[in-house]
Amino acid sequence: MSDHLVLIPVFDEAPTIGAVVAAARQHGPVLVVDDGSGDDSAARAAAAGAEVVRLDRRGGKGAALRRGFAEALARGARAVVTLDGDGQHDPAEIPRLLAAAGGDALVIGCRLPADGARVPTMPASRLHALRVAGFFIGWIGGTTVRDSQSGFRVYPAPLLAEALLRRGGFVFESEVLLRAAASGFALREVPLRAAPAAGRASRFHPVRDGVAVGGFITGQALRFWARELFAVAAALVRPFTTERRRARHRELAVWVAPYEGAPGAWATAVAVFAMHRIADTWRVWWAEPRAVRMRQAAAATVLSPVLLAAAALQPLARRAGLDLVGPLVDLFYAPERLQPLARPGVAALAPPAVEIEAAAPRTAAAEVAAPRAAAPGARR
Repeated sequence: MSDHLVLIPVFDEAPTIGAVVAAARQHGPVLVVDDGSGDDSAARAAAAGAEVVRLDRRGGKGAALRRGFAEALARGARAVVTLDGDGQHDPAEIPRLLAAAGGDALVIGCRLPADGARVPTMPASRLHALRVAGFFIGWIGGTTVRDSQSGFRVYPAPLLAEALLRRGGFVFESEVLLRAAASGFALREVPLRAAPAAGRASRFHPVRDGVAVGGFITGQALRFWARELFAVAAALVRPFTTERRRARHRELAVWVAPYEGAPGAWATAVAVFAMHRIADTWRVWWAEPRAVRMRQAAAATVLSPVLLAAAALQPLARRAGLDLVGPLVDLFYAPERLQPLARPGVAALAPPAVEIEAAAPRTAAAEVAAPRAAAPGARR
């Protein structure tokens, strides 16, 4: 028995579902969830060798996938491969995605090139929307995601067993990515070979579905901003806690000990110590991957109204041969710009602990203070 199940949600895919099922069956058992189709999609899928579960009425792609996941878990599948029934995904790619999963990762078949180049089968507006969505999902999840809406995936069974997935429609793909990242599952993208054109026009509605996905990601981003700002506030307060303050005072005592008999040199050493600690703390904070990602996300968040305005004006600008959206997306929203982060929630923005050796004061403070030998009353 195969340790994975191929799951295909369908709605009115009669012209293509038979060929998709036949090709997918070469790589494992196939379960088709018919989301209340009005044609003979279910019959053609069954004739091609799939087991079919038919929903009484249409509930949307998310509902069909959730039903399929429940069936897969009940049968003991260790992983679930999902792909669309319209022919846009090549089932021959299934082994590559399974090999990348390793049993513990959610694998995404990525349709987008890493350089942000145009995909012939995808409208430019959809490509830009995917890149913007991928940027914010990657930031929230602590990873890099380019194709957040790809339905060609491998889901590990432990994720499906513990994730509480509630969203429907095209929001489902975004929700499950964030749930996986929050639960500690790795997100891996496998570049797909050039995808064939879908057997029908995309059911993604730019206004209805775009607003739904955008609203979901915006809500998640605002909540994540609240957590990040709380972490920053906690990091700023942490140096003044009793434990950190005592440790800092011990380091300061070592630093200024050679100048106890020279008030001017002692005061200068205190100032040098303070400036050294402040500069070193902010230097480490500034270069920390989580802080870098936060600055990148802040720029993208602040510029979001500008991007929306550019998208609204894009139809007029296109007539003049101008692209208002593409340069903004490439400059501020490309998912590849995000500083890599090992795991969501790591790098707690804690200020560094600077160790001061007993011999250190001579190297820094003595450059500013008067030479110790010339200081009256200096301790030898």
